[in-house]
Amino acid sequence: MKPNANNILKNLRSLLFCFAFLSPLFAFSCVKAEKSGGFDVPGFSDETAEAGQIIFEANKDLTKIKILYKENEDKGEELKRALETDDADLVRKISDEVVDLINDGADSGKSAIKKIQAAQEMEINEDYRKYLSLKEESLTKQLEAFANYQQAAIALRDNYDPKNKLLREKIKEEFKTRSENYRIIMEKAREYSTRANELAKESSKKQN
Repeated sequence: MKPNANNILKNLRSLLFCFAFLSPLFAFSCVKAEKSGGFDVPGFSDETAEAGQIIFEANKDLTKIKILYKENEDKGEELKRALETDDADLVRKISDEVVDLINDGADSGKSAIKKIQAAQEMEINEDYRKYLSLKEESLTKQLEAFANYQQAAIALRDNYDPKNKLLREKIKEEFKTRSENYRIIMEKAREYSTRANELAKESSKKQN
């Protein structure tokens, strides 16, 4: 049996979905303040306006990831076809491109995390700090999941050989294990993000 091409395609598409999903979640942190003309978050004070500007910049990093993955969204379909036709050279080529894609996305993800951490260190409302902490945890987990999936792509790139039954079975098992780990880690990332969203809703209600 070949590595599950449908699972590979599904995981590659989720790269785009998850980071696209994160981007707008930071936007509400940068609501324009009517009096100051800068950025502010309703109900928060101190350095919250400045922190909001940092989060605005973090959102730019996430937008870069969204664009990057959108431009490479067809990689999953290409890899699926290559696996179905046992085209080893093409499988290795596309797998290598996926590895590079995740590397580039990870760089922007790490940049966003650093900005979120910087905002948390400022003098801000504790609810806002908790919100940012949960978003940081969510993004960190997503990067962990993608790194896990990247290892599966590396295995395909370095070891895929449709004529070698033992090696094929080994790669199949590795894909199965890493796909399950990917699912578990991404679920945890969604939990953190959901908690952050719920905190934001609660805070918003307090202002009404």
